This record gives sequence, C-alpha cells and structure tokens, in this order.
Amino acid sequence: MGLDASFDLLRVPSGEAVVPPRELWGFGGLHGGLALGLLAEGMREHAAGGALRSATARFHRSLSDAFQVRTSLDRAGRTLTEASAQAVGERGVLVDASAVFAHAREEAWPPFAPAMPAVPRPEECEVFEIPPEFVPVGRYSEIRAVGSNRPYAGGTEPALTAWIRPAGRDTPPDAALFLFLMDALAPSYAAVLDTLLFVPTVELSVRIGPALDAMTTPWVLLHARTHSASPGGWIDEHIDAWSEDGAHLGSARQLRLALPAR
Repeated sequence: MGLDASFDLLRVPSGEAVVPPRELWGFGGLHGGLALGLLAEGMREHAAGGALRSATARFHRSLSDAFQVRTSLDRAGRTLTEASAQAVGERGVLVDASAVFAHAREEAWPPFAPAMPAVPRPEECEVFEIPPEFVPVGRYSEIRAVGSNRPYAGGTEPALTAWIRPAGRDTPPDAALFLFLMDALAPSYAAVLDTLLFVPTVELSVRIGPALDAMTTPWVLLHARTHSASPGGWIDEHIDAWSEDGAHLGSARQLRLALPAR
C-alpha cells in the first residue's frame, strides 16, 4: 500500500468498517496519532466549517481488528462546536475521543507562544529510521534527528527533538496529518532507556494553533519531553511543534504506560 492510499484511512466516512492494516500499527494496533486523526475527521462533519483546535483520545484497547467510527454533536455555538467520537468493535468501545472546532472571530488579542529552539535545518540533520518490525507505521514518516539524544540509547535526559514530515510529501500537513505527526516520534522516555520497552499511549490530547493553516513547507519541528515518570511506568509527556519559519503550530500531552516488550 502506498503512502497516499494509507493515509486515505483518515477519510473513511463514519459508520463504515475500518480494518487497520498492520503496516499502520504502532505499539500493538493502529498508530495512536492516526487513530485520533481518523476520529477527528469523523467529528468534522459536525463542525459547520470550524477549524480543529483541540482533539483528545483515550485508548481503552488496541485497534487491531475491524471497528466503526461513530460520532455525535455535543454542542454547537457561534464561537465553537464540540463533538465526540468512538471507535467501536466486537469488544465494545475501543477508543473515546472529543474535539473542539473554532469559528472565525473578529477579536485580535495579544498572541503568545513558546519560541522555537535554535536547531539546524532539516537537510542538515541525519535521518533517523524507526525499525518497521518494532513500529510498522514508522516507514510513513521521515525523521531528521536533532541533537545527540536517541531512543533506547541510555541517555540522561528524557527528551527528543527532531524534524519530521510525512514520507515523500512536499506539501504542508493538514490537521489530520498533523495529529499523526504529533505522535510519530518515539516516546521521549525511551531516550533514557537501554532496554526495549513498549510505551503505548493511554491518552493523547493535541492543541492546534492557527499557524498550521499558514504553513508553506512540510517539515515540522517536534520537541518532546517526559514531564514526569513514576516507578510503575506511568509517563506524562509534553510535546511542542514549530514550522520552519519558527511559528508555533501546537502542543500535545500524552499519558503513556511502559510495558515489557513481548
């Protein structure tokens, strides 16, 4: 399956059966960012033209078998629209999601955003390849690592920084692809590990800024850092994203759980 055909999964209409191919799996099932993108696109039918500003998914089970997307309108107003979605399979609700869509406003409040770190341009950074036998969906993103931290390299700082884009694409990502990219790096916690662990997502929440609509290049700079990690393996991860011109595109938080590799 080619890249474009694979990402057509994000456009499957609500109610139709989805069978996630193994090449789009992350840790044990459909990649979390792709799943959130699919559900967000389903919720867009309730958005009345609003722009996606927030999307959150809670993963109860892996999306490894056939499922359907079911959506509902929660609230419709002049400023925003709220919607919900579920991925439902034979075992019941597998993923719950919600989204906020914003409608155009005339106000012009003072903006604020975190500054992009000083980094080399994408073409100046080395390619980092995710082993497809570990995370099959990794072949659909091109990652250019920044700095010395690498996953499972036994470092001292639980953080990863990299340029990323959908593999082979020269056009800016839309909101659905941006959700995929925000979950496309290895877990930042893996930078301090030297033993292979699965670190799947339990909850993923992405906030999208209006600068995404003004992008002119495909590259997104991601900086992911583990904010905290418990002895039991519960990990709170924070992620920020910028375009090549330094505009802050959005942020994400992930609740992850470290599990022994199997």
